[in-house]
This record gives sequence, C-alpha cells and structure tokens, in this order.
Amino acid sequence: MKKQPRILLVVLLMTLVVFVGQSRAQEMGRWIVTIQGPAEEAVIRAGGIVDHVFELIPAIAIRIPDAALPGLARNPTVVKIEPDVEVTALPKPSEPPGQAKKPPKPPPEQPEEVLPWGVDRIDAEYAHSVGYTGDGVEVAIIDTGIDDDHPDVAVAGGINFVPTGKGPPWARKVDPTAWDDDNGHGTHCAGIVAALDNDIGVVGVAPGASLSAVKVLDSSGSGYLSDVIAGLDWCVANYMDIANMSLGADADVQAFHDACDGAKAKGLLLVAAAGNDGGAVDYPAAYGSVIAVAATDSSDIRPYWSSYGPQIEIAAPGVAIYSTYKGGGYDTLSGTSMAAPHVTGTLALNLGADINDTADDLPPAGWDKWTGHGLVDAEEAATGKETGNN
Repeated sequence: MKKQPRILLVVLLMTLVVFVGQSRAQEMGRWIVTIQGPAEEAVIRAGGIVDHVFELIPAIAIRIPDAALPGLARNPTVVKIEPDVEVTALPKPSEPPGQAKKPPKPPPEQPEEVLPWGVDRIDAEYAHSVGYTGDGVEVAIIDTGIDDDHPDVAVAGGINFVPTGKGPPWARKVDPTAWDDDNGHGTHCAGIVAALDNDIGVVGVAPGASLSAVKVLDSSGSGYLSDVIAGLDWCVANYMDIANMSLGADADVQAFHDACDGAKAKGLLLVAAAGNDGGAVDYPAAYGSVIAVAATDSSDIRPYWSSYGPQIEIAAPGVAIYSTYKGGGYDTLSGTSMAAPHVTGTLALNLGADINDTADDLPPAGWDKWTGHGLVDAEEAATGKETGNN
C-alpha cells in the first residue's frame, strides 16, 4: 500500500491541535483504524485526535467522539476499526499491575554482586566465561521504562510514549525523552537481561548487551496497545535486534498481530511473557511471530499461574527473581514477566541460537503446552556445548 507523504503527516499533526471540551473528551473512545488512503482528514473533520500514524502497518491510532464513530466507519478509506485495548505489565497475580509497588530504599552502598538463581539455572555464566556476553546486541525493553541512573544497568537511550504531567488525559503532553522508570517493572526486566558484571548487585544473562528503554506503560503498569505498536515502529527504525515485551492483553487485535508480523519480517526478534492467569496465553505472546515464554520455579516446576496453550515455545525462571529495580535498588518479583527476559538475554548471547533445540526438556517428555520445548539453556544455545549443571 502506498504510504502518505511525510510532509502531509507533519501538516496533519500540526492541524490536530484542536480544542475539545472536557465533557466531550470524556466521550472519546480510543481506536486503531486500518486505512487505505488519507483517512486522517476524516478524523479531523469528526473532531478526533490522531495519536500515532504507524509505519509497520497501514493504520492510525485515534481518539474520537463516540457519536462520530459511525460516520468514520462509513468513510470509504477506512478498512477496519478496532479498539485500542489496554495492556498491562505481567507480574504474578499477587502483585497486581494496577498498583505500583513502592521501591525499597536503596542501601547507602551498592550490595556485593550475586549470581541470581535464574541466571545460574540456565547456565548463562558458563557462556560468559568463554566470551559470550551479548556485546553489540541491541535489546529494547518495551515496558514501564528503565531507571536512567541505576548503577547496575547501562541504558543507551530510549523513547517514551506515555503522557506526562497533570490534567485530563486528552490535554496531557508526551515527552519522548521521559523514559525513566516510575514503576520498577521495566528496570527489573532490564536487569534480568543485561545487569552489568561490575562487582555490585546482580549480573544479567547478557551483561554486554546494549539496552534501550521503550516506555509504553505508566506508573501503574498500564498502557494502550497503540503505544506498543508505536514502540515496535521505533524498534525497527532504530535497528533493535530483540524486543522484550513482558506485557499482555486478553484481546486479539488484528492490527497488533500485523504489526508483530511486520516487525519480525524486518528482522526484529520478539519475546513476550505468556501471562499469569493460569489460562490461555495472552497477546502478543499468542502470535506466531512472537516467542511465548512460560515460567518455572527453582525446581523446574511450572507455577499454577503461568499461562499455557499451544503457543508456548519455551520456559524460563520466573519465580522469586532478584533483579534491579527503580530508585537504584533491587527487588524480588515473580511472573512470566521475569521469565521472558531470561529468554531475551539468551538470544542476545547469540542471535543465531536455536533456543528450542538446545532447551532442556521438562516433564512430560517432548514439547508440551505448559513449558513448550523445555527450559532455556543459555550456555548450549550460545556455544553449542553443555558443560554446566542444567
């Protein structure tokens, strides 16, 4: 499909600074509109606001008065209108994402470095010992941001899609540079992937990997699907190698499916948490273009809350995982959110790794819907050898 000229996009976004009264704003719905042609003009005429014009898919994310939606649907340039559903971070059920966890006060001095049990369990340290650290691999953490001055996490940069400041949602601005983590979840995932091997705190699966923060979830761990798609656009445009998505939604939105497929086709490896309700796999993990990761505990047992189904590809440690946290500190969290970055880090050690063939099978024998091909083995995936204790 032919893209609209970029100059039209600039003019469009400048034009969209329209006055919408607060009572009217409260009646606005959020939608992802797949288009064929300049449907943006119809949105403007309807009094709507365009939040994103996507690159991976021929679609826009809009907010529009509910009363104007039927008219927009009749526009011949509109192919499909889908809800811009809410997505959330995926800590385990006892740690609801709607409640931002208060960070522990960081100690006066950083603690001495320890090897977290999850990193140890997948034998990542054996890969480190022979030179596999993820050096030069670009990893995006699509989440709540990353602590921008944590001494145990080096962040190359990032992007923010979450509105900041006070006021009604329709009037709040987005500062693209405000990717600092005000929740803690994103920093925790980032540390599992690539906490530095620097004698303090913890060490990640791939301590040499380069981290970028793609902030799409707010301080409560919640956000919108459109921002995640925009984050995927950013990852492709900025040549990320892997994107970790420890987030999910129950709804299957075709535009999101298409965006994930498009990102993979562009060479971006996608890893996502399976979910924590003990039921069907969440989206985006349920898409075929995304690696769906289940959780295991220190005894290699899948916890009851780890979602399962035919989409599960692999399992990784996800119970009582100690990692970096906001405020320069550390914390212990559980969830498939924690399992996914173990797999992301393993891929960062060797982008060409076959994580399925090198995984350690878990009962029952062979692939199964609970743990997929088994427990990820970072050493064997990276080096082709298994000398550790997996």
